Parts: sequence; structure tokens; C-alpha cells
Amino acid sequence: MTSTIRPLQLPEDYEGIARLLNSYWPEPTTAERLMEDDAKMYTEGHTYLNADGLLAGYDRTRRVAVTAAGEIVGYLLSWRAPWTEPGQINNTLIVMKSYRRQGVGQLLARHAALWSQGLGAKRLVSEIWDDCEDSLRFARQQGFTIERHTYQSVLPMEHFDRSSFGGVELFRKLEGRGLRFTTLKDEFTPQNEEKLYELYKETLVDIPGFHDEVPAIREWRTWLLEVDGYAPDQVLIAADRDRYIGVTNVLYNPSTKGMYHEYTGVSRKYRGQGIGLALKLKAIQLAKQRGAVYIRTDNDSLNEPILRINSQLGYKPLRGQYKITANIEDIVRCSS
Repeated sequence: MTSTIRPLQLPEDYEGIARLLNSYWPEPTTAERLMEDDAKMYTEGHTYLNADGLLAGYDRTRRVAVTAAGEIVGYLLSWRAPWTEPGQINNTLIVMKSYRRQGVGQLLARHAALWSQGLGAKRLVSEIWDDCEDSLRFARQQGFTIERHTYQSVLPMEHFDRSSFGGVELFRKLEGRGLRFTTLKDEFTPQNEEKLYELYKETLVDIPGFHDEVPAIREWRTWLLEVDGYAPDQVLIAADRDRYIGVTNVLYNPSTKGMYHEYTGVSRKYRGQGIGLALKLKAIQLAKQRGAVYIRTDNDSLNEPILRINSQLGYKPLRGQYKITANIEDIVRCSS
């Protein structure tokens, strides 16, 4: 093996990490964006064992694998946020294709396991593409098993015809019942932002596979709402008078001219009435106004209501991701 792992050297490593992430992530990032995200982070972690003896709190570790020439060929981010499921550490581990099967991933995985074990965590969680046999083989060799399956899908804007989905009739029916559609930009006050947060709190926990705690409003705003590509007029809200009953948050990436459905949720009492479809149609209308060429989304394979809406709108399936988990003791043993 010709690579070694070391802690990050910042800001010099941002460029190399961004290149590596862009070889894996579906939407590109930049060194500048990584630096901005780091500026939002805590400077020191704080973890503890809760009343059930499970790891809680927040912390992270990062490592890069570098060649003798200093090229970054592997990257590891292991972290838990304050709202992460107790006992769990989340992980991103990427190795450049030409350096796989050389022990780089194993070294990074071992660092993640030993660091997490030192904190008192019980299991590691990550995600891999479902069409990458190398990643699945490696994950299984490290002791990971598949827990869930999510799918990407995309809606090209070029041939979408809103009139074929009965949108006019749907909005006439919903608005005739007193419902209205607005945006966070048009509605923004601290009180209305808190109403939106309460809607997220209600709907997040109903997502199949969601086991984390709901973040406090400050963390929700930073890490779930105002993420890369956010704009207040892209937060689409359905309201019953003053009550917020549905939301879609879409993000715009000018470098790809694409939009991404970050989140869609409808209050339990109002489900099955076409509100989710109406919000999706509003998002498509917004995408056309922005000049976007596509909208992309990710959905759990068990989230049947949203999958039905996406299919009805003409979303085309892309590759998906496996959520994989492993007991830390298994990873330490496999990587020894």
C-alpha cells in the first residue's frame, strides 16, 4: 500500500476533499462550501452516556488518505449530531477508484471504529450506492449489513406538462376548502418560522427509517432548512388559515441548473387529500421559473405515498442507496 492516513490540514485539504466528494456525491460541492460548513460547526465535541447507557451528544473525527506525493485519495468523516440516534455514529468513507483494494478503506474504517469505540458508541452507520459492487463487497468485509434501501429519482423539466395532471382542478378544490399556498419568504416572522419547525417535528418522525431525535430549532434551521441551495421563496407552504399543514423545501444548484427536493411533509390530519401532490406541482412550477433542467429527489423504498406521487408526476428512477450498519466490535475484528 502506498498511502497513509493523517488528520486534515486546513484549509489546504479542502480542494482535494471536494474533488473526492464530487466523484461520489450526485450534486457537486466546492472547497469554499466545505469551508463555510465547517464555520458553522462546533469547535469541541461533547459526548456522554445517557440514562440507558447509550452514547449521546456530538463529536466528529476526520481523516484523509494521502499518497507519497501528497494527493488525497481517501476521506473519512465520522460524526454524531445532538439529534443522532443514541449509540450511533454516522460515517462517510470514500476512496478514489484507482486506490481501492489496497487497504486504504480498511485503515479509514478501523480509525472510525476505534474512535467511536473510545466514545462508547455501539454501531456505525453509512450509505453506499446500490450499483457499486466494490462498495458492497468492502462493506460486508468490514462487518456491515444492509438495513434499508432508498431510491433516487429525477424529473426532467423539458417535457413536463402540468396540465396533464389536473393541477388546475386540484388547486381549485383545495383553495375552495380554505387552504392556501405560500412561501416562507412571503410569511416570514419568527413566529411563523416556529410554526414551520413544529410541522417538521410532526412529520419527520413519520419518515420510514427515521430513528434520530428531532433537532432543536437552531440546529434544524442550520442543518435541515438553510442548507446549500436554500432560499426562503423555495420553501413552499400549504396552510389551513393560520395553521401550517404541508411543506416542500427545494434547493437550487446553479452549477448543474438542477433542483433537489430536500423535504416534503404533510400533517397527519391532512394526508390523503392531494396536498403533497399540490406542493410537488408548486415545486415543479418554481423549477420552471428558475430555468432548472431537472428536479431530483431521494425516497425510502417503504415511503409508498411519496413514491406514488413521484410516479404519477413522471419521475424516472435512478440508482439508489443502501443504508448499512455494523456493530463496532465486528469492524474492529474485521480490520485487525
